[in-house]
Amino acid sequence: MTLEQLRIFVAVATQQHVTRAAAALNLTQSAVSAAVSSLEARHAVRLFDRVGRRIELTEAGRLFLGEAVAVLARAEAAERMLADLSALKRGRIAIHASQTITGYWLPERLVAFHQRYPDVDVAVKAANTAQVAKAVLDGAADLGLVEGEVTDPLLDQDRLPGDRLLLLVGNHHPWRGRGDLLAEELHRSPWVLREAGSGTRSEFEEALRGQGRAPEELSVALELPSNEAVLSAVMAGAGATALSDLVARGALAGGHLHRVPFPLPERPFRLLRHRERGLSHAARTLRDRLLDE
Repeated sequence: MTLEQLRIFVAVATQQHVTRAAAALNLTQSAVSAAVSSLEARHAVRLFDRVGRRIELTEAGRLFLGEAVAVLARAEAAERMLADLSALKRGRIAIHASQTITGYWLPERLVAFHQRYPDVDVAVKAANTAQVAKAVLDGAADLGLVEGEVTDPLLDQDRLPGDRLLLLVGNHHPWRGRGDLLAEELHRSPWVLREAGSGTRSEFEEALRGQGRAPEELSVALELPSNEAVLSAVMAGAGATALSDLVARGALAGGHLHRVPFPLPERPFRLLRHRERGLSHAARTLRDRLLDE
């Protein structure tokens, strides 16, 4: 049974005349008759009685008409949905992003996207870099946004403008107000760092290795699961830290944190997607807008 057969059956039932139904459908009379006969023969049921030059629905035909109309309505709704998705009048995007990106970089860009495509739903979940990569691999996220390096060959990565790590201390730390700090002095302070697996932590440790220092040399007093927790601990005097300039901007402006001169790199953000999964039109459009900035 095809949708075309259903359309022909409904037209004949509505017109109660094969010729008029054929004209309405822009088909030949023989094509309409053949479609109805095929339905009847395939399912061994009589849908119409031929009464003289007229046709009338049988009891089976009347019952089938309601089902046929409902199926055609659902098909039309499905077609409208595809058209809406194509025009980005509908859609949903699942994004997993690291905390720095979720809290400080992504919101402004999502607001602009929502203003352009108000009927596309965007769901964002914050996680660390390792968790974001796993979510994209597992199909839980359409797109991932991370700071740390990801090496899985199934993930395509596009570079985005990112941020810079800063070495930060609180008001009463002995490094406040001093000049350039040497790498061999880093072990002299307790440290407050993000958890293992976070992009901020991995990028800071990679920067240390680049200067010939082992991350294990640091005395890590606290390991905390969020940027905000790290900020609070450092402002309370727990030690030094390395955080994104995006995260620290407010506390620096308010005089609650202080930057210590130490060479830490700028770091790009990375946009992840699964190499073997296609993106929806909505997700592809958001990805393109982020890359075009």
